[in-house]
Amino acid sequence: MLSLYGRNTLVKTFIICTLLAVAGLFSPNTLKVLLLTAAACILLFTLFFFRDPSRRIPSDPNAILAPADGRILLIKKIAHPFTGPDSTLISIFMSLFNVHVNRIPLSGEVTQLSYHPGEFLMAFDHSSMNNNERMEIGLENSGFRIFFTQVSGFVARRIVCNLKVGDTVQAGNRFGMIKFGSRLDIIIPDGIPLAVSEGQKTIAGETVIARHKT
Repeated sequence: MLSLYGRNTLVKTFIICTLLAVAGLFSPNTLKVLLLTAAACILLFTLFFFRDPSRRIPSDPNAILAPADGRILLIKKIAHPFTGPDSTLISIFMSLFNVHVNRIPLSGEVTQLSYHPGEFLMAFDHSSMNNNERMEIGLENSGFRIFFTQVSGFVARRIVCNLKVGDTVQAGNRFGMIKFGSRLDIIIPDGIPLAVSEGQKTIAGETVIARHKT
């Protein structure tokens, strides 16, 4: 299954690869091989990047799910105006080889949505969470709040988010993607025990990173 978020990119890539292939067919042998190989590699990589496999969403309503595929780069305590003092930040780094479709971590209502233009630092640079282009999302469920952020990177310069303030969302549903790598940060309030650790791999919509209290 391919992500609808990549439709425009897929169309453009198909056109470019078709032109390369046609040019290759009318080129000398050496150049023909290079052009046809380039067209095939570009097309296959784009199809691979925009894959969107189905996921088994946990049925536990208290589970806070990983919003992105990747590896947990950082876990630390921070104070945040939306989630309060002693909140916990979990940063997930997405490489070029991860699935890049992002998923809702917890059912609830979108009560805050804010886009910030910025720099394009390397995603593993921790200053990128505050300085890079990003989309910030606040979500509430019966008074319980979480906050998560799509952060662009050095290569990833296209954030896609189809949420609006007031939307009611379900845990595990798709809500956007960051094209060609980067990171996604999620912040949960104090007192919520984590189910993950630094260095652990995550699967969006499947990996439980924490469970909030009812």
